Amino acid sequence: DSDIAVLLPTRGRTTMVERSVRSLFELAENPESIEIIFAYDNDDATGFDYFKKTVCPWMDANNVTYSAMRFEPMGYIQLNKYVNAMAKTTKSKWYIIWNDDAVMRTVGWDNEIRAQNNNFNLLAFHSHNQHPYSIFPIIPYKWFEILGYLCPHQISDAWTSQQAYLLNIFKRIEVVVKHDRYDLTGNNKDETFANRPMLEKNPFQPGDFNHKDMTDLRIRDCVKLANYMKSIGMDTTYFENVLAGKQDAWEMLVRNDVNRQQVQWKIDHENKRVERPR
Repeated sequence: DSDIAVLLPTRGRTTMVERSVRSLFELAENPESIEIIFAYDNDDATGFDYFKKTVCPWMDANNVTYSAMRFEPMGYIQLNKYVNAMAKTTKSKWYIIWNDDAVMRTVGWDNEIRAQNNNFNLLAFHSHNQHPYSIFPIIPYKWFEILGYLCPHQISDAWTSQQAYLLNIFKRIEVVVKHDRYDLTGNNKDETFANRPMLEKNPFQPGDFNHKDMTDLRIRDCVKLANYMKSIGMDTTYFENVLAGKQDAWEMLVRNDVNRQQVQWKIDHENKRVERPR
């Protein structure tokens, strides 16, 4: 199995996918130990034809390890189902939930991930505006093994990042990724960008990111991860104090939110209270 598995669900996109893949493998120090797994919908003739005719020949010529999965369309709202299915096909040390509009910028990026092989952390690249989340989550295999999935919700970056902050295992590595999304850069305004329904901002709707069932599930999964951490001698005091009401759950997130992108109201310094992130 590979050291790093890049999971890339994509739809309707052509040159963007090629650019993204090339950036990963051209800047990697040891590309032979990386694999990339693609997910395409069965009705995506445009994207898959370009993949077969242009992307595959380049990967073949450069000895890239890759595979592609085809799905009945599940839509952006079930993005996690694509990702979890892809993850089940490999036992890489690390999984990266990647985007077709992401472009790697750092030479030797893969070595920065391998340097963390002996640690149990959610890793994060530097991305747009120093966002406090791991926008392209880098998840250790053991996380997947313990929970049986990488993420049970569409919004994998927020879900896994909040869990990592609760457990105090969020770690930024010195790797830069450009997120070339329309609302961030003005590029790639297409149907794929426009058609991105999100399960958030309505906490009374079942399945919403902040619905009670979802917040409870995040905590239950954190307990499972914390039990593993404790079994290998990692300190779980932070999380235990969160559960006991002795620790501000989002203290570490707020520290990393240097551009105030995620915290929705000011810290009440007197009461040591911080809002929940969205």
